[in-house]
Amino acid sequence: MSRFSADTGLSPAQAIFTQNESSIRFRHATAILCSALLAPSALADEHAGHSEELSPTVITAIAPSSPLTIVTNPKDPRQPVPASDGSDYLKTIPGFAQVRNGGTNGDPVLRGMFGSRLNILTNGGMMLGACPGRMDAPTSYISPETYDKLTVIKGPQTVLWGPGASAGTILFDREPESFGELGTRVNASVLAGSNGRLDKLVDAAAGGPLGYVRVIGNTAHADDYRDGNNDTVPSRYDKWNGDVALGWTPDADTLLELTAGKGDGEARYAGRGMDGSQFKRESLGLRFEKSNISDVMEKLEAQVYYNYADHVMDNYTLRTPSGTGMMSGPMASNVDRRTLGARIKGTWRWADVQLISGIDAQTNEHRQRSAMGIDTYKDQPYTKDADFHNYGVFGELTWYAAERDRLISGARLDRASAKDFRQTTGSGMMTRPNPTADDTRADTLPSGFIRYEHDLADSPTTLYVGVGHTQRFPDYWELFSPNSGPAGSVNAFDSIKPEKTTQLDFGLQYKTELLEAWASAYVGQVRDYILFNYTPGMMGMTSQAENIDARIMGGELGAAYNFTQNWKADATLAYAWGKNSSDGSALPQMPPLDARFGLTYSEDNWSAGALWRVVAAQNRIDQNKGNVVGKDFDKTPGFAVFSLNGAYRINSNWKVSSGVDNLFGKAYAEHLNLAGNAGFGYPANDPQAIKEPGRTLWTKVDMSF
Repeated sequence: MSRFSADTGLSPAQAIFTQNESSIRFRHATAILCSALLAPSALADEHAGHSEELSPTVITAIAPSSPLTIVTNPKDPRQPVPASDGSDYLKTIPGFAQVRNGGTNGDPVLRGMFGSRLNILTNGGMMLGACPGRMDAPTSYISPETYDKLTVIKGPQTVLWGPGASAGTILFDREPESFGELGTRVNASVLAGSNGRLDKLVDAAAGGPLGYVRVIGNTAHADDYRDGNNDTVPSRYDKWNGDVALGWTPDADTLLELTAGKGDGEARYAGRGMDGSQFKRESLGLRFEKSNISDVMEKLEAQVYYNYADHVMDNYTLRTPSGTGMMSGPMASNVDRRTLGARIKGTWRWADVQLISGIDAQTNEHRQRSAMGIDTYKDQPYTKDADFHNYGVFGELTWYAAERDRLISGARLDRASAKDFRQTTGSGMMTRPNPTADDTRADTLPSGFIRYEHDLADSPTTLYVGVGHTQRFPDYWELFSPNSGPAGSVNAFDSIKPEKTTQLDFGLQYKTELLEAWASAYVGQVRDYILFNYTPGMMGMTSQAENIDARIMGGELGAAYNFTQNWKADATLAYAWGKNSSDGSALPQMPPLDARFGLTYSEDNWSAGALWRVVAAQNRIDQNKGNVVGKDFDKTPGFAVFSLNGAYRINSNWKVSSGVDNLFGKAYAEHLNLAGNAGFGYPANDPQAIKEPGRTLWTKVDMSF
């Protein structure tokens, strides 16, 4: 049942897994699935008291749970089947797109906005990637199914979760465990599919009234996939994660939780000259929550977190160096980033007013080292190149003005700074002294919003309108990755200004037993929008960062209708538009109009459904301009993709779901996909976007007790 709810680099390929090897791996995965299905159900029945009944659904569309806010369970199977990272999962939500560069670790885009215009947090902490070209985007370190709740807040309509967030805020959260008496629970899943896809997850917890321990482990593997033309796209990956949480609950209103985790992986990138041969992650966190403190103070929350990314990119582990050009021989670059942050906030409630207020802080440092030759980088010392600090104070007030009226407003003030530790810039014969060596730049940045919500008296409809303003300090990729800054400037670090977004959001939500419908729209102006301009040169493509003024608008809408008790249809539409108002050209890297139509039949413990996705052509481009990862290099044609899914709940504890994505093997590429790299045989002088996977079969088994 279709539930409508809430970096460069170069060179040719190392030998890829053969078709026979892929077939063997797929048969092995199928055997695992069969053994899981045939396992005695008595164990599940014995622990039924500790489980949530698995729903026989495959998710194809999600509606907002409240104005501008989407809440969903990332453990639910959905179509198309997401990859192993947060970005590929987010693109199944209307309004999101992705910059694909291989089989995993793409970069999320919301309403055409990219990078740190999106605040992405895991358990309240921020995990920042280290690659200067975002080969390890922050979502690369997120395995969605290991989290309990995903929340998306569109637009600059919250101030609680850090600075910036002009496009939106994304929260991946794990809920604290709750055991009324001594007990255990286990959730597990296995997913197998085409192209050697095999994901495994175990999420187990044990505890009692005074506390709990939770252990999560997952692995994810896929081989190079084949596109609709049956051509191989270099894209294989392997990942693993392990996390543990220890919670102390001395009473029903108190929680103290310690979390720790590690992970690693590797990924081949058809759209890059280097691959990611290491994605090491280390995470530590401590949070404290106290509820029902007094008649006025509802809750006090405090947390501190530490995240470390240690990333290696090279051209020899997952491919063979080309033997020609600037990167003819083996070479590698190792970058790392340490992030330390803290937040404390309180919630106060009076008769018709709620206030959430607090302070947060974050500091992170970036280092790098590189060398020619296989693993010779390990003998080199790290060099620190950047250091960032941010300190913020915030408050968000909700006034329940009347039975059907709410006024929500918020404000925050941030002090952001960055220091440039680079003594030189460029490389090889182009190395030169850095004019901003040891310089520090800092800004004080205000942000705020106000939103009015009204429930109609004679209709189950909520209307809302809100305006928000946010000022965003340039991030590491905007200050340190470009080869140059605006014309006539010293460099990007010295000259790129903070981005200032003012946006109007408005829409409605309607919900009855038979029909659910929603619409959200926005129009905004961005002063000092940070744009990348790419120019071919003797030493390859060079990038320049500059500030422009831009106008943006668009929106999303959707509906779901129950024709009968068994039949249900849903549809969503998303559109984003942007204009460079400084020169009148199109704002680059905008996804085209995207529509999805779903039809589902469900009965008792099973469901079957279809998903038809139709995407328009994108003719509004600005060639060779974009962001630190992607650029517009050509117009793209429209396409339509048809998929099927089904699910069967064996009992309250076991569920199997299956699907075929891109049923007719359509050969197509998303507009934002990177161009294929010449090292893998793609034409160097005629950029061609990486094509999406062809016909993809998958099966997932979920178990919960």
